[in-house]
Amino acid sequence: MSILLRTTLVRSSLVCRTGIIRAGSSRAPELGTTFSRRALIHTDQPNNNSLTHKRINEESTTGIEGFHRGEAYPSTNNSLYSCGSIAEDISASKQGLTTPDAVSTLPTVVRGDWVLFHPVYSSEELKAVEVLQKEAKTISDKIAFRLMRLSRWGFDFVSGYKHKPIPADSKMSVEELRKGGYILDEKAWLRRILFLETIAGVPGMVAAMLRHLSSLRLMRRDSGWIHTLLEEAENERMHLMTFMTLRKPSLFFRAIILGAQGVYFNLFFISYIISPRTCHRFVGYLEEEAVLTYTRCIQEMEAGRLPEWDNMPAPEIAKDYWRLAPDAKLLDVMYAVRSDESTHRFVNHSLANLNTETDVNPFALREPDMLVKGRKLEFTREEAEKYVQESHQMLEQRKTESK
Repeated sequence: MSILLRTTLVRSSLVCRTGIIRAGSSRAPELGTTFSRRALIHTDQPNNNSLTHKRINEESTTGIEGFHRGEAYPSTNNSLYSCGSIAEDISASKQGLTTPDAVSTLPTVVRGDWVLFHPVYSSEELKAVEVLQKEAKTISDKIAFRLMRLSRWGFDFVSGYKHKPIPADSKMSVEELRKGGYILDEKAWLRRILFLETIAGVPGMVAAMLRHLSSLRLMRRDSGWIHTLLEEAENERMHLMTFMTLRKPSLFFRAIILGAQGVYFNLFFISYIISPRTCHRFVGYLEEEAVLTYTRCIQEMEAGRLPEWDNMPAPEIAKDYWRLAPDAKLLDVMYAVRSDESTHRFVNHSLANLNTETDVNPFALREPDMLVKGRKLEFTREEAEKYVQESHQMLEQRKTESK
């Protein structure tokens, strides 16, 4: 398929095929939802619009993968894409992806968007995230909550994280607050964030791997779960790649991460085999803590208690990934990361309410915007089924409008 044809298809609002909807943009403002490249099973029978009724073997035609933005290929001149002739696009892509230095074969400048589709947030959405906590009522939820608290203690211990309430009438300086253990400096925040993100990318990958193997072993479709879980894992990895531009961890810190990741991977692997629902609830609780952590970091930055990060420019990788403005600051990155964690909180709590063996992933085609995900903890199973039905209705409406 030629580059021009790919560009034309990417610019279209939706490319439809049986069982798969492709989104030319990760946002669909007129529908109030976030569209993605994920798969949602589509049939012509009305009673198949529920969570449980679906075709296992469904024929589909060839589709395409597109770039996140409406433009064509990355340009090395700035963080935005530029759309021009095919020759210009090819030239720009070569310059951006193959610029080795004299020592390494790895490119010194890597630009472009080859990552999976993911939400991009408006200014209103970035400020819509609230710190929420789900009450643990069932035995499974209580187990997940206690495991989360144990994990949180371990994360805090290893990263040296602490957050004592500042006295209401305090007039202490930033240095005095740091010495008193009330706030963290930028090095401590980075140590906390880097350790958190190296572990946070594990659950999505483990769950996707197990569901992938299950789909192969049972020779049936996965109902849209795998892509959502892979996107979550990659999203957490991109958080790590972003903050790695601010600090290079020591060998000792890397060794701690290696050990923690090995233990966490195997424990989550076994746990997901035993009870996927409990694991998704656990991740939902863990993401609640992540939202709290980034909210506190944002508050510290806005209160002027992290002067080292005042007016610090956003890393270029963050500008590319979240479509930030050329003059974006590190504070804008923190808001975007917090919104991502809120998305994971909402998605995992919602998945924990479903039957993990039979139900369709309600987020396979689209996700609610942050005005919903930031202020609501989850979809109940009934709300998830209604959401799936609405997705099919929107699909049918788009098909009708395109004729």
